[in-house]
Amino acid sequence: MGNYSIWETLAIGAIALLAIFWFSPGIKAALERGKHVQSDWPAVLIPLGVVALFVFFLIVVS
Repeated sequence: MGNYSIWETLAIGAIALLAIFWFSPGIKAALERGKHVQSDWPAVLIPLGVVALFVFFLIVVS
């Protein structure tokens, strides 16, 4: 993890918990809206495929 003191570790943990509790109502609402939305896999797979091809191209060229 690093050379953090116990207080720094506790502060990071507290900030992470605060962020989770702060954003949880929005996350719950987004999950509820997501249950009623038609899935659109091409919108995910096409950009992911383009990025994978680009990375492959960069590896081959270097």
